[in-house]
Amino acid sequence: MPSGKVAKPDITDNKDGTVTVRYAPTEAGLHEMDIRYDNMHIPGSPLQFYVDYVNSGHVTAYGPGLIHGIVNKLAVFTVNTKDAGEGGLSLAIEGPSKAEIGCTDNQDGTCTVSYLPVLPGDYNILVKYNDKHIPGSPFTARITGESPSPSALGSPPALRLPLSPHSQPLGSPGISFVPKEIGEHLVNIKKNGQHIPSSPITVMISQSEIGDASRVRVSGAGLSEGRTFEPAEFIIDTRDAGYGGLSLSIEGPSKVDINTEDLEDGTCKVTYCPTEPGNYIINIKFADQHVPGSPFSVKVTGEGRMKESITRRRKAPSEANVGSQCDLSLKIPEISIRDMTAQVTSPSGQTHEAEILEAENNTYCIRFVPTKTGVHSVSVKYKGQHVPGSPFQFTVGPLGEGGAHKVRAGGPGLERAESGVPGKGTTGEMAGAGGLSIAVEGPSKAEIAFEDRKDGSCGVSYIVQEPGDYEVSVKFNDEHIPDSPFVVPATSPSDDARRLTVSSLQESGLKVNQPASFAVSLNGAKGVIDAKVHSPSGALEECHVTEIDQDKYAVRFIPRENGIYSIDVKFNGSHIPGSPFKIRVGEPGQAGDPGMVSAYGPGLEGGTTGSPAEFIVHTTNAGPGALAVTIDGPSKVKMDCQECPEGYKVIYTPMAPGNYLISIKFGGPYHIAGSPFKAKITGARLVGSHSLHETSSVFVDSVPKVNAALQQKVQQGAPPKFASDASRVVAKGLGLNKGFVGQKNSFTVDCSKAGNNMLLVGVHGPKTPCEEILVKHLGSRLYNVSYLLKDKGEYVLVVKWGDEHIPGSPFHVSVP
Repeated sequence: MPSGKVAKPDITDNKDGTVTVRYAPTEAGLHEMDIRYDNMHIPGSPLQFYVDYVNSGHVTAYGPGLIHGIVNKLAVFTVNTKDAGEGGLSLAIEGPSKAEIGCTDNQDGTCTVSYLPVLPGDYNILVKYNDKHIPGSPFTARITGESPSPSALGSPPALRLPLSPHSQPLGSPGISFVPKEIGEHLVNIKKNGQHIPSSPITVMISQSEIGDASRVRVSGAGLSEGRTFEPAEFIIDTRDAGYGGLSLSIEGPSKVDINTEDLEDGTCKVTYCPTEPGNYIINIKFADQHVPGSPFSVKVTGEGRMKESITRRRKAPSEANVGSQCDLSLKIPEISIRDMTAQVTSPSGQTHEAEILEAENNTYCIRFVPTKTGVHSVSVKYKGQHVPGSPFQFTVGPLGEGGAHKVRAGGPGLERAESGVPGKGTTGEMAGAGGLSIAVEGPSKAEIAFEDRKDGSCGVSYIVQEPGDYEVSVKFNDEHIPDSPFVVPATSPSDDARRLTVSSLQESGLKVNQPASFAVSLNGAKGVIDAKVHSPSGALEECHVTEIDQDKYAVRFIPRENGIYSIDVKFNGSHIPGSPFKIRVGEPGQAGDPGMVSAYGPGLEGGTTGSPAEFIVHTTNAGPGALAVTIDGPSKVKMDCQECPEGYKVIYTPMAPGNYLISIKFGGPYHIAGSPFKAKITGARLVGSHSLHETSSVFVDSVPKVNAALQQKVQQGAPPKFASDASRVVAKGLGLNKGFVGQKNSFTVDCSKAGNNMLLVGVHGPKTPCEEILVKHLGSRLYNVSYLLKDKGEYVLVVKWGDEHIPGSPFHVSVP
């Protein structure tokens, strides 16, 4: 305690492998808590935390995330602003790794903050209110953990014991542990509460097997100097250091991606690529201790990221009228007009083919004659896929309110580039008059050219001289347009990455939940290969890069969605030729078409604080696809999405006045026509926190909708009958028989072999109904089910396929 006194907290065994420690402080100030097991400090002990007076008129923060945490697990704390008056709250976390921060307004004067550390070490948590530190800030949280992370050098070396004294084949079960002291260790191995044969096993640990950081050897130029945009490397040798955990962090003027490679001689090569000059600090720890020489100071020289910008004043485009010829110009290199199609969807949902005319310099004109006023959606496809930026918006009649949120940008120059070769893009549409600025920031200075067109759009091209990732910002009247800034990878013809080739890459015909793979040949190049898989909804899918032989690697992943996937393949930090690759999962009809989706309703235009506002997203005839609705404004909004005959009804309740931007995307990163919409909310402020930007999102895995006429026929006739067999449904997961209070319990249901029907799930409790049930279709009739419970006791879980119970249903769930 701050006074030097010692107090003992209450310890409760939760009977699930965890304990709860409760302590009611009696003094304000900095406290230190020792937590020991068998008189030994546990990882992270002693903990430090700050105690302040409640209702002192100050902002206060409390929770375990301010004190300690575990690698790759969310750390959580609470900030209380009830008695602080008006002001702005700011949060920052500094430490060995970047930590993504999430903040949820609890609507009661408090907010819950979470962050995800990916490296062990001490993290400083800065909590400010009106730009002033709150009491106790900056807080220090000690993050521990044995789980590997993208920046950690694999899992800790450990002593591995086979389950049998006989030699074991590779991949057989085994037990590993990291010894902490010398002497005889007794390993008890039990199965179903009973010792297995040969258990307990006696293991003698010598001094040489205890992890000793002083015996780790590190070498390489990357520990002392480096150049911007050039890979720096060093070697870590732990072969004579015993068993222990190895951790690594790099701090400096720029964030660096760390790549590791296990070498054949048992050492590890570390490669990193800084993008800004200056001094960098490299921390290398083994068995929680710095290795000799750590932390290392590295001087990085060279040019930093360069920024070039261009600004042009734009006049409002002339108004397009019903019955007049309308043209939309696009510049798309390296395609053939024979493989292009164009469709125009009117505000009423009617679709008509548009004429495509080829002009000079890879320019194409999309021509149509509108019959209605309003926002039209123009879908331009090449070989069945939307070209970059499609579907485009085109307004017939009065333009209405313009602004940055009405500007669109698309083109290959916003997806990839090659140093020395122009990257091209198109911007424009419905913005009104104002200043359009383009900025390109990256490893080299960009030459930017601007072409004004008569149809209200403009063409932009730029040339960069060095490979790397470039940030392309497009602003209108000093505000970013939707999805700006864009990150564009640029490759170099002379780079080693140019030597790599890809084989067995299947660009179409892949299926959801079935493994996909392709091969990458190095062709003699030496370095590190890395791959990332981006799903149609923008999520990062898990993928594995494995060595097939000395010169060839395999990239494997399992697609979870229908639609267009983007795959980044990098070599020594640079994209290889063709990267990012585009592949289609599912047939063209299985992925939703954003050009066939529209939205309407008063909630897209305005509303009042505290009152629900609503709008309809019309997905009839759009096919299946992921629907994403994001609302960004002065407050978080309570948002609900409900199925309706037209598609989906979205209901949201804003809590503060101001402008809210409503983004609606379908089938991947594609805005529907008119998105984002600007809703003007009036009324009193109903929340205590003040923020310019709070984001709320809802995601729905949309299913195909039938049109109203067909739906009416179904309603007038007999109810639909499905050919299904519930006995062939397979359910797996812990959530089928055991649950925990306050956390999501889940299981999977595989109906792929059970025919066509509806999955029905219900949970009946001893006192109150289930708090929440979420059923998500993963594709191919594979479902993930999660539910949330608030009370302990015995529950009944019912799972039906249509009207019939699946095998094992009803399930009995015990909640301790």
